[in-house]
Amino acid sequence: MTELVVKPSTTSQTARLKDHFAQRVTNRARQVIECWHRLNTEHWSKQWLTEFQRANEKLLKYAERFKQQAHSDIAKQISDVLHNFNKEKAPDSDVIRHLNDLIIKLSYTALRKGDTTVQITSIPTSKPVYISLNHFSMATKLLKQMEYFGLRAKVFHTHDEFMKGFENRHPAVIVMDVDFGGEKRAGIELINNIQAQKETPIPILFYCHEEEDDILTRLAAARANGCEFYTHGLEAGHVIERVEQLTRITLNDPYRVLIVDDSKAQAYFTQSTLNKAGIITQVVTKPLEVLDVLEKFDTDLIIMDMYMPDCNGMELAKVIRQQEKYVSIPIIYLSAEGDIDKQLAAMGEGGDDFLTKPIKPRHLIMTVRNRGERARTLLSRMIRDSLTGLYNHTYTLQQLQTEVMRSEEYKHPLAFAMIDIDKFKSVNDTYGHPMGDRVIKSLALFLKQRLRKTDTIGRYGGEEFAIILPNTEQQAALGLLDDIREHFSQMKQPAHPTDLQVTFSCGLAMFNGSNGEQLSVQADKALYEAKHAGRNCVKVYQGS
Repeated sequence: MTELVVKPSTTSQTARLKDHFAQRVTNRARQVIECWHRLNTEHWSKQWLTEFQRANEKLLKYAERFKQQAHSDIAKQISDVLHNFNKEKAPDSDVIRHLNDLIIKLSYTALRKGDTTVQITSIPTSKPVYISLNHFSMATKLLKQMEYFGLRAKVFHTHDEFMKGFENRHPAVIVMDVDFGGEKRAGIELINNIQAQKETPIPILFYCHEEEDDILTRLAAARANGCEFYTHGLEAGHVIERVEQLTRITLNDPYRVLIVDDSKAQAYFTQSTLNKAGIITQVVTKPLEVLDVLEKFDTDLIIMDMYMPDCNGMELAKVIRQQEKYVSIPIIYLSAEGDIDKQLAAMGEGGDDFLTKPIKPRHLIMTVRNRGERARTLLSRMIRDSLTGLYNHTYTLQQLQTEVMRSEEYKHPLAFAMIDIDKFKSVNDTYGHPMGDRVIKSLALFLKQRLRKTDTIGRYGGEEFAIILPNTEQQAALGLLDDIREHFSQMKQPAHPTDLQVTFSCGLAMFNGSNGEQLSVQADKALYEAKHAGRNCVKVYQGS
């Protein structure tokens, strides 16, 4: 009898090869994004700039070789910008702003495979997570949950197994029992030994039994670069979210600083100093024009001279603080005033800090970054949902209106989706509200992991979510959401007495010249249709 051999079709082979090559280009794009992040968190030294340029050259080379046009176009534009300014001097704000816009465009293409395919890839590092726990069942459950979220992990049961795995490949993160192997604090000792071999410490998530939870154990764990210290069980969702935070490539916009100083020499010196640190600046030398500039320049922080003609810094700070939208913007006085009483009085009139001239450039940069980070953190807490970390209802609708205006201006497609967890009330009634919260957090993390940074994800209310997908065609959005729905429905939520599987329904609407409110209503109608079609599906709004 002749054996029948079924060969894969040429079409499927081509598709797999295309995905493989697209992924290689995507990895290069992520390296460019990571270099940009370093430039904006370190200093714009020639070394970091050279590394950024080399990463972009490799991206251009790979994109052209594997015919990834979107990546190639952006890489060429980045190359042109880098070629046209003097790297021996500080870049000006226009250069930083232009490069940042290009990096944001790159993030549209870098967080998914290819240019048009709807398949998605998670953004965490390709290095695995190592799990070393004394409880076999706990380690196995955590491994399974990580697999659902696309995280590669490996479980080790003995000291020798762990060291052999570590020698073969270093992990991205380690989940370690403080008493791994049975001996008191043996896990911490093991971590100390491997950290001594590393120039950059590996993030460690320690797990401790209740009876071993004491201040000395916690101190030893912190000294071993322990980022978390878990007791009373190991909740998989918390661990996975922390791993995501520790391994995810972050794309943070450069800080934006408004400099108000009637002395052009001082103002441009401050501007040059901050530009060298990759900070975008705008200079105002006529203080009475500051409100007009604030309307157009979305600033994170204001640096202001104390003594100026027409009005002084304290008076100007009062005027700025009288407007609610500017209440939370930090104001730093930069002045030669050395009288402490006057400095304190100035800060009492709306100022947040007082720096005395002359100031060392690195002190100015550190102050701006610290204040800017704090301001962004506070703003983030104001606009985010406390349970999931997603944007809240109000901010999500504001972002939808913003994206609608961008879509009109740039003629880009815009998709808006509403998601609702199916039969959520029965989950709460059967398993309790803590389990319901866990399901909500699980879906939130699932969405954050599988969508681009340029997409907006909001908790619309209760078990309902909203997703804004800029520059996304209907077919791509539909395929993406259906892929997420399918994978989420297969996830098993750990519960007692049996694990729980949950589904969601989704309504999708495309922007067609309507406003944000109408787009929201259309997505809600499509969601209603999905519910009545049997749930666990995605429906597209088709109009009346």
